[in-house]
Order: sequence, then structure tokens, then C-alpha cells
Amino acid sequence: MTSDQTSPGFSEQLRLASISDWNACVQHRFVDEIFDGSLDDAVLRHYLVQDYQFINRFVALLGAAIASADVFAPRVRLSQFAAMITSDENTYFLRSFDVLGVDQEQRLTPVLTPQTQAFQQLMYEAAQSLSYANCIAVLAVAEGLYLDWADQPAKQQLPLPARFEHAEWITLHANDFFRDFVGWLRSELDRVGRQLDAAASAEAASFFARAVALERAFFDHVYLDAEA
Repeated sequence: MTSDQTSPGFSEQLRLASISDWNACVQHRFVDEIFDGSLDDAVLRHYLVQDYQFINRFVALLGAAIASADVFAPRVRLSQFAAMITSDENTYFLRSFDVLGVDQEQRLTPVLTPQTQAFQQLMYEAAQSLSYANCIAVLAVAEGLYLDWADQPAKQQLPLPARFEHAEWITLHANDFFRDFVGWLRSELDRVGRQLDAAASAEAASFFARAVALERAFFDHVYLDAEA
């Protein structure tokens, strides 16, 4: 039987199944304010302090994806991305912490919010599953959502905000390397999705949906906590 070439791939099917939460992230107040430079320092500080706590688990998730990949080529791509996360992105956090007055305790051992803990747990579960599909599903959300909010055509026509804390968080997620990597993640999720049985497909879909919902909760909570 010939497959329908017009039907969406696995990655797009999963995104459409969570489209309400996905669009809420892409169109979030945080996104609007970081683009126009009006984002309050208290909100950005809280966001970055909590977001920085993901790096350890995120790199472990990348490692699990590298270990569980079914062929060699994905291991190369994922290793290259891990190098960027532990260099350029890590440096951005440290420079921003300096400007925002974040002390060492808050950088390294802050009190984790429930939303941060929930996302850490999701990454841990995906890594521990030793399923390449589950790992790629979570990575496709974590990186794909950020590309979609940072690389919106209308917003890309705007001048970058003056402060590097705002501008570089945009450009880290809207550049050719990142676009290419997210495109690869989506095609890779499509590839492995075609190989999954019903149970494994449902499991990967569950990880994807949970990740999108947790991304939305994370964006929302940085305002609730900072403005409390």
C-alpha cells in the first residue's frame, strides 16, 4: 500500500495533538516582552534561575539519546548539540546572572519550583526509559517550541532588544544551526515513529504531550511567582 504523502509525520501529529498548549507558549506574554525589551528583571531572573537547573538533566537526556540511538549518525548530531549547550548557552546564563545580581547559591542550589521539578522528572523518566523515541520526543518539544517562539517571521522583522539578556536568548534559539538541528529532530522523530509498535508509539506520544504541557506551565509560573 502506498502511504499518503500529504499526511503529517509523527512529529507533526504529536504537535497538533497538543496545539493549544503549544500555541500558548509561542504566543506567551514572556515572548512578547522579551522581544520588545519590556521583560521585568524579576521575571527574567526567576525564569533563568529555574531554567538553569534543567541543564544537568538535559545533558543527561542527550546522553541517553546518544546511548539508545539505533544508528551512528544521530549520535554525532546529538553530541554536537551537547557541545553547544555546555558552551554558548551556559556562558549566556553566567553572564546574565552577573548582570541580574544572581548569587552563587541561587545559581547552583536554588529552591526548585514544582514546575521545575516536574520538568526535571520528565527528563529523568525519558532518559531512564532507555527508549530513543521517548528521548527524541522530549527533545523535539524542548527545542522545537523554542525555535517556534524565537523564530516567528513577524517578530524576526523587529529590531533586537537593546539588552543582551533579552537579545541573546532570542538569537540562541533563532539561528541557522538551531533551525537545522530542530528540523533534524523533527525528521528523526518521524523516522523512529514509523518503526514503533502501538504501545511504544503511545508512550512516546505521552512524553511529548507532557513536555508541551509542562513548558506552558513553566512559562506561566515565572510570572505568578515573580509577581507574588
